[in-house]
Amino acid sequence: MQLPHPLIHGKLIKRYKRFLADVELDNGEVITAHCANPGGMIGLKEPGIDVWLSQSDNPKRKLKYSWELCQIGDAWIGINTAHPNAIVEEAILAGKVPELAGYENLKREVKYGKNSRIDILLSDPDKGLCYVEVKNVHLKRDDDVPGLAEFPDAVTARGAKHLDEMTDMVAEGHRAVMFYLIQRTDCDRFTLATDIDPHYGERFKAARTNGVEAIAYDCSIDTRAVTVRSSLPILGL
Repeated sequence: MQLPHPLIHGKLIKRYKRFLADVELDNGEVITAHCANPGGMIGLKEPGIDVWLSQSDNPKRKLKYSWELCQIGDAWIGINTAHPNAIVEEAILAGKVPELAGYENLKREVKYGKNSRIDILLSDPDKGLCYVEVKNVHLKRDDDVPGLAEFPDAVTARGAKHLDEMTDMVAEGHRAVMFYLIQRTDCDRFTLATDIDPHYGERFKAARTNGVEAIAYDCSIDTRAVTVRSSLPILGL
């Protein structure tokens, strides 16, 4: 997925009220950017880290800047949670996800379950329906296993609900796949952060037992684009 061009570099001053971030641009100007990320953003909100912003020309927008990326050492991290569905859709259509290949049709944001919308619905006359729920991953703590990406980075009741609804789809005879998109360039494996949200871990285990599939892919990231790169192993699940 191509990012808006050009992105604007700055240094993070602080992230606050979940959706706001103060940033000092290279010219010394301090601006407030929209942070499209409701999660905890553990390790990604430290003052002074390098951040990259897009700028909108829409006069109706209250905040014209959006926080897209951050850079920690040599690692690039995508923090905009509005992008993962489009990134995964692009990868599926390009044939980069073998587990989800061979379906004739792809639709986004289709109503299902109990007042929910599935991120991606694949359909095919022969294969039937495949419900794909996309989760953005950018947590990396390196406490015990270097290069380990984890999800979630905060308690997610909505995520647990999605797991139960995906289980219902399998019970109805359809395929259901959790797609964990790791928007980091410094991870080589994935697992669940059950210490952060034990309930999500329990619901995931129940979903897997009842036929819900899980896959994890990392990304290539730079200031021009974020694209799906390769499949990563899932640990302990």
